[in-house]
Amino acid sequence: MRVRTLAVTLLVGGLALTACGKSGSPADSGSSSAPQAAVATDVKVDGSKTFDAMKARGKVVIGVKDDQPNLGYKDAATGKYSGFDIEIARLIAGQLGFGEDKITYKAVPSASRESAITNGDIDYYVGTYTISDPRKEKVSFAGPYFVAGQDLLVKKSNTDITGKDSLKGKKVCSVTGSTPIQRVKDQKLTDADKIVEFQTYSQCVEKLAQGAIDAVTTDDAILKGYAAQDPDNFKVVGATFSQEPYGIGLGHDDKALRTKMNDVLQKAYDDGTWQKIYDSTLGKSGSKASPPPLTRY
Repeated sequence: MRVRTLAVTLLVGGLALTACGKSGSPADSGSSSAPQAAVATDVKVDGSKTFDAMKARGKVVIGVKDDQPNLGYKDAATGKYSGFDIEIARLIAGQLGFGEDKITYKAVPSASRESAITNGDIDYYVGTYTISDPRKEKVSFAGPYFVAGQDLLVKKSNTDITGKDSLKGKKVCSVTGSTPIQRVKDQKLTDADKIVEFQTYSQCVEKLAQGAIDAVTTDDAILKGYAAQDPDNFKVVGATFSQEPYGIGLGHDDKALRTKMNDVLQKAYDDGTWQKIYDSTLGKSGSKASPPPLTRY
């Protein structure tokens, strides 16, 4: 089954995955239980050039993923974005004074995230973006707003792969520039010539469906979304073998904006907004979660 077909399945009534669209599709805005992002007024973030640029432009440009069910997903029919990461992006934008009509979403692949931020192509990035020390040399992070773990997606009929220790000699796919693919290389989980890389996870899942690869590896949150789309053909196996704290990526020296974003997240943790967002989006995969402690630096 091709990923294109999977997307159609979602549209015609598979799963109520997110905060937007018809019941059973990822673009259902009418039946969602996710709270509407409140829009603050008279917001000030003194000392942030990025915020000043947003205000002057009258819009915020947010880097996102567009092919990850439950997380960051673009409906092919309506063009609407939905999912847990999208709702976090909206939450932040609203508290910076930008309503939905003042948001521009820009899909940015994993390998281009740092350059998109440093070049000013986007104001901030929300898209399964793991906080790491090497990345913090180029950009900074608010959060984390979620902690995932690396796992494996295989065909439902596969009995050979049961976890990371059974990957040797298997073709393993992930996204160029991602933390998971680097871990596969560093830990030599399979032979170098068995590692397959693409720009998006949906390309990996398509190759898995075709039988061209044996496993897709990335964060369990992403993989559970794909497995939920087509449970008769895919399954997530093994125990997670990493911790992936997701952060909001922004300019390296923009401490003022980072502090503001962390304040927004903390309030959402405390008043239950984060939990409502999670339960109505990523939580529909069946995985329970609560907000992680923020890291302030």
